[in-house]
Amino acid sequence: MALTKLVFRPGINRETTDYSNEGGWWDCDLVRFRAGKPETIGGWTKYTQTPFAGTARALLSWTALDGATFSGLGTNLKYYIIQGGGLYDITPIRETTIAGAVTFAATNGSAVITVSDTGHGATLNDFVTFSGAVSLGGNVTAALLNTEHQITRIVNSNSYEITLSVTANASDSGNGGASVVGAYQINTGLDTTVLGGGWGAGGWSRGTWGSGTTISTAVSQLRLWSHDNFGEDLLFNVLDGGIYYWDRTLGTGTRAVPLSSLSGASAVPTIARSVLVSERDRHAIAFGCDPEGASGQQDPLTIRFSDQENIAEWASTPLTTAGELRISSGSVIVCAVQTKQQILVLTDISAHAMQYLGAPYTYGIQEVSASISVMSPNAAVPVGDAVFWMGKGTFYLYNGAVSQLPCDVKEFVFSDFNNSQTMKVTAGHNGAFSEVWWFYPSANSFENNRYVVFNYEQNIWYYGAMPRTTWVDKGVIENPVAASPDGYLYYQDFGLNDGSANPPAPLSAYVQSSAISIGEGDQFGFVTRMIPDITFRNSTSVNSTVSMTLQVRNFPGGTYFAENDRSVIKTASYPVEQFTQQVYTRLRGRSLAFRLSSAEVNTAWRLGEPRVDIRTDGRK
Repeated sequence: MALTKLVFRPGINRETTDYSNEGGWWDCDLVRFRAGKPETIGGWTKYTQTPFAGTARALLSWTALDGATFSGLGTNLKYYIIQGGGLYDITPIRETTIAGAVTFAATNGSAVITVSDTGHGATLNDFVTFSGAVSLGGNVTAALLNTEHQITRIVNSNSYEITLSVTANASDSGNGGASVVGAYQINTGLDTTVLGGGWGAGGWSRGTWGSGTTISTAVSQLRLWSHDNFGEDLLFNVLDGGIYYWDRTLGTGTRAVPLSSLSGASAVPTIARSVLVSERDRHAIAFGCDPEGASGQQDPLTIRFSDQENIAEWASTPLTTAGELRISSGSVIVCAVQTKQQILVLTDISAHAMQYLGAPYTYGIQEVSASISVMSPNAAVPVGDAVFWMGKGTFYLYNGAVSQLPCDVKEFVFSDFNNSQTMKVTAGHNGAFSEVWWFYPSANSFENNRYVVFNYEQNIWYYGAMPRTTWVDKGVIENPVAASPDGYLYYQDFGLNDGSANPPAPLSAYVQSSAISIGEGDQFGFVTRMIPDITFRNSTSVNSTVSMTLQVRNFPGGTYFAENDRSVIKTASYPVEQFTQQVYTRLRGRSLAFRLSSAEVNTAWRLGEPRVDIRTDGRK
């Protein structure tokens, strides 16, 4: 045979066997497809230089009237405003004690301080800031006490413990002064979902009477946030908790306050699953909240909206456009996603299109699908007028109608999935590459460690490993930004390396083909030569290197053998687009597979159409 081009279909396909996927790609990591050809994804570098507390689950960026750029970041422990790469804690205060209600007790030889406060209402890992304290006996000074502390142990409903940075050299009990004030931030949440099973788990009438159950429900819920900007200000909400407001004009040194505390506030929902601000008509909308006539009694299918241009006024009167709707199907509103024209509301089993109508009804809502699932409140993402989301065992698209997305890696993704941590799934849009990303925890991980990508321009799928817990596309910020479990935000598709390491580490990227039959697959062949076709476009290394690996085998069920792995190096004398170096090999088999990989810093590559010289060698 003459030189044969190795041309593969774009995207990864794991829904068949390696053998039946001939002419396609079988496996990859840290690779995307552009114009049908595989290339390395971009690297990442730190956006924030100071770690945030907790695990991030929500990220939003917006621009103020004066052009200043802000981001809101919600973790299981805190809510931050980010400006200029700096983190500013605006977590709301739930209670401030009266002076003298708090006392301290120190024990000689211990860094633990016991704090007494009757009915404190705190939980483990909550934060409290003391002021007005005086020094205890010994080296426990007022400066050590009058700062923010994280609660390390709950003793009982009237006392808890904190830990100082020094070991007390004297005991002192019941002191701190008559002016001590404790400011408690809202209770922290979990960074993982704790499940329970058996009787009472799941919805009523699920399954048959007397049947065994494998249903599990969340005993302690993962801390999630929803948020949206109202002009240059911020509205945000704790899942199944309160709604809060941050006024930009008061600065990053001011904490958010309950929305109900604003001047003129009326009938504000006290509890909700999520909030957003309608960009088109400027109403604040609360989903899964308490009805106007039953304050404090959450209805997970109720939707309420504020007066137009007034997010503090929620009373539905003839003088306002505030109002209320209720979804008739499903058990709970899981999430709401805003597109250019509509708001798509997803319950646990149904999808509904919410549309602005104007006076006198303000909004209308229509069911568009009665049989869907959605993995988590953050599993859906808008792309123009469409919405993509991950369901339980499948993927969906809404573009006026709901349909399941054909997926070539569906079994691969959902067969390696930690179903106890579905609430952690998060979706992101990377518009520069026409990609929707989903980050999820694999079967042996309790945190997001893998991703799957749908490229809606090429209608293909690919996947890989990357730990990310939330993502926002570029726009306000010049690159996509994502949060990592390591406590930092990262610019994505920025540079060529893994910027979480110091010094930066290489991206270990690869793409692996399925087997290609030699001849009709009934003949052996010798692979004697390979002519690479690869560009090191954007690489900054002087000698960028990749490894091209050829593998042969005799039967579909057999293992690969006689592997030849040759490095292809960019040299100064040849433009890569005109690469003419040839690599001599000596491999014999009935089928051939191709792998391209790299693991060096400052290296990026894109594959073209390499050629191999194959000579037939009979049938035995």
